[in-house]
Amino acid sequence: MADALTLERRRGIRRWRSIPDLLERQSVLGLVLVSGAVLYMLILVGYPFALALYLSVSDASVATSGLGNFVGLDNFISLFQSSVFLTALRNTLVFTLVAAIFKSVLGTSLAFLLAENVPGTRFFRLIILLPWTIPIALSAITWKWMFDSQYSIINWIGTHLGVIHGNPIWLGDPNLAAISIITVNIWRGFPFAAIILLAGLTSVPQDILDAAKVDGASGLVRFRKVIVPMIAPILFIGGLYDLVFSLTDMTVVNLLTMGGPANTTHVLASYAFLVGVQSGALGRGAAIAMLLLPILLVVIVLVLRSLRRREI
Repeated sequence: MADALTLERRRGIRRWRSIPDLLERQSVLGLVLVSGAVLYMLILVGYPFALALYLSVSDASVATSGLGNFVGLDNFISLFQSSVFLTALRNTLVFTLVAAIFKSVLGTSLAFLLAENVPGTRFFRLIILLPWTIPIALSAITWKWMFDSQYSIINWIGTHLGVIHGNPIWLGDPNLAAISIITVNIWRGFPFAAIILLAGLTSVPQDILDAAKVDGASGLVRFRKVIVPMIAPILFIGGLYDLVFSLTDMTVVNLLTMGGPANTTHVLASYAFLVGVQSGALGRGAAIAMLLLPILLVVIVLVLRSLRRREI
């Protein structure tokens, strides 16, 4: 009798330890499902972040072997003594702020136009997404030709319309180069803002908008008092993604001006690439990149706190 009970217990333990039985347990199944995401975060995000954090406090470079020696905050102190870094920091904040304002205005206007069911709207939606979907290398080559000092189509059209006088060198003047970079960034980004807002507009029940219209609310009032509060989470998340992309975007700067003229159009991302990769100063380049972290944290915290207040 005792042997039979022991045999049954062993069979029960074996059945419990089989993979299907383990997956039946909610705690085990949850760990299995999130293990892929956790592994992805550790390998592709956690390890590079830890390595960048160490490099930022070291003197590592391509000329030294290994990961260099620990130097503490020397890299950060030397950066704030560099005029080029301060220019890149200012450009990052100014470019992001100006681009965010224009993307919001253009994206909102475009979203309302796309929301109208007029003939050809579907084709227009496809066309308007092209700046955001085509490879940036192709579009940057086109924009570089448009800004060329000799063959600029912008100068040709502006001269014939009487808007532009002379032959401005768009990518050779610091102010014009900054305007050119912001323009391309806006051109690339505002379709994304329009699509995010359009998705929110389509989720608002038409009955609510009709009721507001009957109460005498104008289009602007309906947008401010009805639509925005209802789609605020979508707007906040979309705006957060756009800000992160803008703060970390170095492609437009590198392809159009490479930080010139005279390092006046660098942003933190492009300057980190210049110092850390092209110049070989891995420690200083990592320190520049790490300084993007507090800016991103402040933006993310503000957005998440605003969302939490609205949920409460």
